[in-house]
Amino acid sequence: MLGHFCRCRYCDPWFLSPPVKKKMKFENILAETDGFGRYQIAIVALLVFPRITLPGHFLMHNFIAAIPSHHCDISSLDGDGVFENLTRQQRLTVSIPQHEDGTFDSCHMFSEPQFHLLENSSNTTELPVVQCQNGWQYDHSTFKSTLATQFDLVCDTKGLNKASATIFFIGVMFGAVFFGILTDKYGRKNMLLVSYVSSIVFSVASAFSTSFVMFAPFRFMTGFSLAGISIISIVLSIEWVDIEHRTFIGVMGSMFWSVGNMLLAGIAYLVTDWRMLIITVTTPLLLATAIWWWIPESARWLIVSGQTDRAYSSLKKCASINGRRDFTSKIKLETLSTVAETDTQGRIYTYLDLVKTPRLRRLTLLTGFVWYGVASTYYGISLNITGFGLNLYLTNLIYAAIEVPAKISVYISLKKIGRRPTQVGTLLLTGICIIINIVVPKDYWTSRTVVAVLGKGLSEASFTTIFLYTTELYPTVLRQNGIGYNSFLARLGASISPLIMLLEDVWLLLPQMIFGMMAIISGLVACLLQETNNTRLPETIEDIEQTRKRSLCITSQEQSEIPLKTAVPADKAP
Repeated sequence: MLGHFCRCRYCDPWFLSPPVKKKMKFENILAETDGFGRYQIAIVALLVFPRITLPGHFLMHNFIAAIPSHHCDISSLDGDGVFENLTRQQRLTVSIPQHEDGTFDSCHMFSEPQFHLLENSSNTTELPVVQCQNGWQYDHSTFKSTLATQFDLVCDTKGLNKASATIFFIGVMFGAVFFGILTDKYGRKNMLLVSYVSSIVFSVASAFSTSFVMFAPFRFMTGFSLAGISIISIVLSIEWVDIEHRTFIGVMGSMFWSVGNMLLAGIAYLVTDWRMLIITVTTPLLLATAIWWWIPESARWLIVSGQTDRAYSSLKKCASINGRRDFTSKIKLETLSTVAETDTQGRIYTYLDLVKTPRLRRLTLLTGFVWYGVASTYYGISLNITGFGLNLYLTNLIYAAIEVPAKISVYISLKKIGRRPTQVGTLLLTGICIIINIVVPKDYWTSRTVVAVLGKGLSEASFTTIFLYTTELYPTVLRQNGIGYNSFLARLGASISPLIMLLEDVWLLLPQMIFGMMAIISGLVACLLQETNNTRLPETIEDIEQTRKRSLCITSQEQSEIPLKTAVPADKAP
């Protein structure tokens, strides 16, 4: 009959085609090892020491760059020993001009002693003054030594003291690019060791600097090296856990930051010399280097780089430690070749690959803008929030402690609501808090402080979210490049925030307005990102460019089976 085709096993092309294996996803294989067991917990534990070191260096400038009260060294005015019979207060009165509030000038002195001021010190505006001639005398009651007291970074050179933080963050900015490239090329574990060792070397070198000109480049290289720890540790830990526990690992890694921040307050209180503080904060990296050997390389990276033998060995070890003895009977070495199957294995990826294809290019632009907004807003708030009227150490401790409930809240939100709503919500609410403080009168200090602290907690929550969110958005072959690129923009935002604060001279509220609008705009841009909650991590660029269905849950049967296109028995054929 016209239009009739034979459907027997000898004529139908369907039967003639060879059996085809279905390509497996890494999550299917990882689930067979128990995607979150003792092995994964051990990895998190091995990365604790480097992660608690990060806030020690990133926020150390609050202490090593502190400027204690100071005034000119007036010993040159006592050539004849006339000050011997005067009290300290009287010596300052006849030697240093006073402001209207009664405080002594920090940068000027009288050209000669004005003894008549002992009787009437009400008017010193017309008396001849000069800049400090023989250096300064500092109040050492709080700090034994800081950069300012060591290198006299006060008055005309005060800007250099403030620049020490900018120099550090510029180093972090370029380090993120450097480690982003080499980590995807040479592996997570190898570059993590490079970051450990170089951070120790440059930190110690900066602590023994004999001038600010020597200190600045070493501090730059310290930030450059620490950038590797910052971006590698979170990616390495997330790439070893299953879908269900990625949120927990991401938030837990961020929680270590808060712990390190709180420890910094106690360490800085006990160690008041800037040199010893740098060395003390860096010490945990020595232990991190000693236990580096036990950290496994990312199995995902090994697979996409074509090293399936090493990946299979690591997965077998993971399954053994997690008590999954049947792993080798379910997953064979040949199975790994079906994971992220692509003809680009062994290819070297660069930052240019982030913008070569349309969907990845769009993702790169969106995440870059959000990262810049998150970092700029976070540091903008940190610079604007006034203290609680407490000393520097207690204020730092309170600000660090505030981050803990914020991160617990964001963990619940990430699990129940999702990544995108959490990212959008925290940024929008951060911007709203900043704008509220613009319109609330300064007389309402309690209300302003509560809103400011809430804004800081929300900005920290947005930072926690964006780290996890970005890790899930980029494919394995470009994940470190993506994190490096976004971290670069984040540090750019951190470096520019102090410059935005200078706009106070134009309009007092302009910096707050900029930070508030930046947070709101970044939140709206985050609306355009794809939700990643309970989805598989993309492995290749093709996973980003092609519309794919990433399952929300994977059953044990799915994990163990590799469906084959088998022939229909002859007696069942039509």
